[in-house]
Amino acid sequence: MPRIRDIASKVEFSVLVAAITIAGGLYGFVEMAEVARDTQPHGLDTAILLAFRVPGDPAAPIGPPWMAEAVRDLTALGSGSVLVFVTAATIGYLLLTGRRAAALFVLVAVAGGQLLSSLLKLGIDRPRPELVPHLAEVYTLSFPSGHAMLSAVTYLTLGALAARVAPNRTAGIYLLFLALLATFLVGASRVYLGVHWPSDVLAGWCAGAAWAMACWLTAQWVLSRRPDNRP
Repeated sequence: MPRIRDIASKVEFSVLVAAITIAGGLYGFVEMAEVARDTQPHGLDTAILLAFRVPGDPAAPIGPPWMAEAVRDLTALGSGSVLVFVTAATIGYLLLTGRRAAALFVLVAVAGGQLLSSLLKLGIDRPRPELVPHLAEVYTLSFPSGHAMLSAVTYLTLGALAARVAPNRTAGIYLLFLALLATFLVGASRVYLGVHWPSDVLAGWCAGAAWAMACWLTAQWVLSRRPDNRP
């Protein structure tokens, strides 16, 4: 009986954390949407964007000459082609190892996140920043950052899935840390390259984290209703 109570308490704590993440993500997104609707750029948005450029020369990014190229490599971690490859490779592995439910979970979470990101961009017609020159090619609207949102959805979903089957708690925490780090680097790179306002990136993180946690909660609910309660 103590063992059962321990498991139940861990599940309830995880659900509580997920619920708080969803609520916080939704609140943060709504607040950033208000910033995005303003006709003039927010002062903090402007200050952060200019902080990544040489004072007096908005065209020159801070750091050594190779820095911009390195950041473009990092931002590719959140590109559609890379995320599709990572997601497809993961789904293929899960199917080959007989984990069809997990494969379906990854597909629904990532594909749903992509659809949600596209709809949100249409909801708020915010142009890209013109305060500094862009250091990367962009073709869509600015709010929210698709790179930030989809990297949060994909890497947090895969990180949570990998942590669930990690051999120990330390390994699980490490995997989640890597997922968070990848998500942060992608979002920060968008601001460095001048293709997004910081509020765009923050909104993408908020929406992506909320969606990933909502999918996780749904998966937990489906799991709890299975007669044998097997993953």
